[in-house]
Amino acid sequence: MSITSELAQQALIPQEKLAKVRESSNTLQIGVPAELSSQENRIALTPEAVLLLVRNGHKVVIETKAGERAGFSDRAYSEAGASIVLSAKEAFDATVILKINPVTEAEFDFIRAEQTIISALNTPLLPKEYFEKIIEKKANGIAFENIRDKGGFTVVRAMSEIAGSSVMLIAAELLSNASGEGRGMLLGGITGVSPTKVVILGAGTAAEYAAKAALGLGAEIQIFDKEIYRLQRLRYAIGRSVSTSIIDSTNLEEAITRADVVIGAMRAENGISPCVVSEEMVAKMKPNSVIIDISIDQGGCFETSQTTSLKKPIFKTHDVIHYCVPNIASRVAHTASIALSNIFTPLLLKTGNAGGIEEFIFSNHWFLQGVYAYRGSITNRFVAKKFGFRFKDLSLVSAARF
Repeated sequence: MSITSELAQQALIPQEKLAKVRESSNTLQIGVPAELSSQENRIALTPEAVLLLVRNGHKVVIETKAGERAGFSDRAYSEAGASIVLSAKEAFDATVILKINPVTEAEFDFIRAEQTIISALNTPLLPKEYFEKIIEKKANGIAFENIRDKGGFTVVRAMSEIAGSSVMLIAAELLSNASGEGRGMLLGGITGVSPTKVVILGAGTAAEYAAKAALGLGAEIQIFDKEIYRLQRLRYAIGRSVSTSIIDSTNLEEAITRADVVIGAMRAENGISPCVVSEEMVAKMKPNSVIIDISIDQGGCFETSQTTSLKKPIFKTHDVIHYCVPNIASRVAHTASIALSNIFTPLLLKTGNAGGIEEFIFSNHWFLQGVYAYRGSITNRFVAKKFGFRFKDLSLVSAARF
């Protein structure tokens, strides 16, 4: 045995040892709890997203089976570097909570001061008590549907693309005999048979994708909106000449009366979609014709609309089939989860690089617009006015920081 080996054995020569890596102050602790609603199948991060976040030094905690309904297993998340926990309480121990639905009453027990919750808000569906609890907990609330980038409301656009693409498949099913309620019609047009008449209310992203799908099937479509420039943009996006009209014209009632399918896809104004179709107009529609209200999560476009679920998606009023499911994208949860993950992953990476969630909020005006609650104050003007809360303008706080 050599002298060096002997000295090493006697610990006279320093031995190599792995040094503990210092945790960066920019490290995010991200918790993803399982959704409690049986109607919500989506998850905000895929295993591929978790892998990227972990490689960049962030910690991700996933509640067991959170991704199961979207087709992502606990094993896939674990192999990507996530910590799998058995309870929602453990997932809520993180500083940033990322989920789909707003926090439920049971989940509020796990919320603590200065924690940040990123989720949908769905203002028309939430009671005043929800915001009172957010205030009481002094948590930061961010509505992902209000977050916008240079291209607009990024999450809304992604989910609208899915809803618009799905809506004609839903309409086709409801018109057929397979639904048990339909008129036994084929959505579209074939030789010798008049094409299905589809009316689309709105000229946003969901309307664009619905129109493309309807035209692809051979349907005859009419599109209505309140603004001419939106109709012009939509015609350009579709790339074909389609019938368009201002929604306040007398043409709307006539078109709805003749329609086989009416799609409600009006953009929300101050958090609530405009109701443009009265019950009287619905009563004049053909028996067993179909209404699909994509805007139901923001109040709905039809006076007769009532929120339904994926398990019981339809009801009839004046012999007209109504489909008013607020989370249509959850029908294709795997695709929708990937789309959401593609948005949230770079957002979280940028947040870490900025030095944390608060630094990112106040250094990015487009992200700040999504904040509706901050340290015990309501920071969304519409929510404050609707429920009588004191409003705190975060743009003034941001200006004072710099």
